Amino acid sequence: MTTARTERRSLFPTLLALVSGAFVGVFGLALGTVLTLLVGLLLVVGFGVELTAAATIVLALVFTQGIGCGGVALAYPRLRPRAAAFLRARFDSFADARGDFSLPASVPSVRDLLVFVVGYVVAFGLAIVGGIVVSLTGSETGTNQAVALGLENPEVLLLLIPASFLLIGPGEEMLFRGVVQGRIREAFGPVAGIAIASAIFAGIHIFALTGGTPTGNLLSLGVLFFPSVVFGTAYELTDNLVVPSLIHGAYNATLFSLLYAAIKLGSMQPPGAF
Repeated sequence: MTTARTERRSLFPTLLALVSGAFVGVFGLALGTVLTLLVGLLLVVGFGVELTAAATIVLALVFTQGIGCGGVALAYPRLRPRAAAFLRARFDSFADARGDFSLPASVPSVRDLLVFVVGYVVAFGLAIVGGIVVSLTGSETGTNQAVALGLENPEVLLLLIPASFLLIGPGEEMLFRGVVQGRIREAFGPVAGIAIASAIFAGIHIFALTGGTPTGNLLSLGVLFFPSVVFGTAYELTDNLVVPSLIHGAYNATLFSLLYAAIKLGSMQPPGAF
């Protein structure tokens, strides 16, 4: 009986780390999406504003990546001590849990910049190899909604290039590497933290895909998993969220730039995943 109770007590914080980490990641994106839809509806219905493609992208960036991802990530360290105190008061198995949490970010050192360069090359290389492998399978993959919008309105891609560094990279990395990976790492260690957070990050992009077959879309998410591992590894190596944010930003900006060039040249879109 004592052994069973001890196992339950040790299992609770572990499961809580996994569930809470995944929940925060999903909640951040869901909140941003809902805010984007509500504000867009308010502008269209309430004020009669006609939203252009560029305006739609700006709304999504500000409310999804900015407020949804970045805002939730910044709020987490402040709210976590209160949640931990609440759980300690009700579950003795939570008595040894820590309430402190931080999102380390600083000006990159020379070593950090080296990790950035290597991480960017590896992440982009993996995306290219993954895209080639997926194309060889002949599976029909879905199209990322940002890519679909860019194909119809190439000028949108010119907004997404700087936004990759200013909002997409920082917002998503603070949430998925800083909070999700950091939370899971506490219970499972750095390797599992990187892998699980990367799987959550890649998997949640299923909602950004339109069209494609189930197999093709799973393969697309599989391609995105590997660059995500690079982002997570860079964070663990540097303990500085600025580094994976830069890698993520440069990765996305390169893909958007190549897509813009491909559209203007009448070529096929470049391989990769966002």
